[in-house]
Amino acid sequence: MRRVMGRLRVRTWMIAGVAVLVIAGASVYWFVVRDSSAAAAQSQTQTVAASLTTLEKSVTGTGTLTPGVQEDVSFASGGTVTSVLVAAGDTVTAGQTLATIDTLSLDADVLAARATLAKAQATLSNNSDDADGTDASDAQIASSTKQVELAQSQVTSAEDKLAGATLIAPVDGILTSVDLAVGDVVGGSGSSSGGAGSGSVSASAGGATTATTSSASSAQFTIVGTTSWTVPVTVDESDIASLTVGDQAELTVDNLSSTVFGTVTEIGLISTSTRGVAGYPVTITVTGDPDGLNDGVSADVSIIYERRTDVLTVPTAAVRQVDGASVVDKVAADGTQVVTTVTIGETSGSSVEITDGLAEGDEVLVTIVAQSTGQTGRSGQDTQTGQFPSGGTMPDGANFPGGPAMPGGQGGPNGG
Repeated sequence: MRRVMGRLRVRTWMIAGVAVLVIAGASVYWFVVRDSSAAAAQSQTQTVAASLTTLEKSVTGTGTLTPGVQEDVSFASGGTVTSVLVAAGDTVTAGQTLATIDTLSLDADVLAARATLAKAQATLSNNSDDADGTDASDAQIASSTKQVELAQSQVTSAEDKLAGATLIAPVDGILTSVDLAVGDVVGGSGSSSGGAGSGSVSASAGGATTATTSSASSAQFTIVGTTSWTVPVTVDESDIASLTVGDQAELTVDNLSSTVFGTVTEIGLISTSTRGVAGYPVTITVTGDPDGLNDGVSADVSIIYERRTDVLTVPTAAVRQVDGASVVDKVAADGTQVVTTVTIGETSGSSVEITDGLAEGDEVLVTIVAQSTGQTGRSGQDTQTGQFPSGGTMPDGANFPGGPAMPGGQGGPNGG
């Protein structure tokens, strides 16, 4: 009986040993196959034709859109505001009425000035009729003439102030701020007081114009033009020498999907330093009439200072070095591969210029290395824990041979 048990135990452990060998072999097989498949999946070869393209050299920077026209407008006359006909965000045209003030006192001033002028003109006329050629007579005429001139200037001033009671937009554009409300009292001397909606505003003195400009902090209305835009950028001192006025620029604006174009219109001569790096101011003026541009919006700028057209290029990955020479694998008409020596020029992005050795349309091989998205080789959780894929099950084809299963829970020959 002991012999029988001994044979059974020996057979059991033999089966267990075979099972362990099968598991180990399957593990090695799976890892080797997986490594080989992963390595093969990481790169692929394709054929690409040499083609003519445009190569560019550029300097990049970031700036904000700034309107080429900005008018800060305030009343040139004093009085109580009777109407405000626009609001911030409205589009206005040159000559459009923005607001008005009460004209009662201004009308009275005009009538009084005209009456004074009429009286002065009558006096001058009488003195001229009574002139007798004496010095006294000539002096009266000269004095009367000056009175007429003074009265005429007073009429002009009064009429200008009356006209200034209507505030007119001087340019086309968008109202970005309105700091005025009905009931406010504005003064031509530059002071303001009033009801809700008004701040500390300023009106330009005098009355010779319908509307006047003032500082942005005191303007009653601010109008930003929409047909002229600039973008100021700062260019490093290492790049500034490459730029000239007239260089083309391409702008990527935050709120637009299409590219906006411009030109370099000014290159500053005085540098500023940021973190120890000197930079120079460069102004880009937008060309054309693109829609959707707004004051203060960020723009990425690419200033193109060199452009070459009809340049023969291939992907940089197609060129390799052999014994100090640049070569490509050219694909012949019959499909064979020929190692061909080429002369390369400038590199732009992922393309390289070919100055000799290839012609347009010649096909070359390019090996593309792809990034693996899974765990490959002997890295990752599988290798560290010794687990099989898919929850620890055996790979297909690695089942145990027929016979008794491995004894459960037995740690060795003495396990029972």
